[in-house]
Amino acid sequence: QVQLVESGGGLVQAGGSLRLSCAASGRTFSNAAMGWFRQAPGQEREFVAALTKSGGSTYYADSVKGRFTISRENAKNTLFLQMNNLRPEDTAIYYCALEDPTKPGSYYYTERGLYDYWGQGTQVTVSS
Repeated sequence: QVQLVESGGGLVQAGGSLRLSCAASGRTFSNAAMGWFRQAPGQEREFVAALTKSGGSTYYADSVKGRFTISRENAKNTLFLQMNNLRPEDTAIYYCALEDPTKPGSYYYTERGLYDYWGQGTQVTVSS
């Protein structure tokens, strides 16, 4: 049973920073892609950032490029999202996602379909 647990969300003023963490348990995930998505009220869940299996490549939504950084620490089975210079439009529930590389598929790193496991989410609220 795979479990993903996000933490680190909260309320911050515009221009501030937060660091989200996602702790994975139940399997070794060093060979799986991982990503962050977010969902604002009344909107679709959207891609934020992703890290490839090897960790050698990263992908970001245009709206967060230069402000957010995704990273992972395989020894601790943990994924991070460092968010700087936050804006009110970053307000959303942030979800961690994990690929199961044993399952067939042809999704890109930015697509929800690639990911097989999801966390419960952590709320990020940015005040103006």
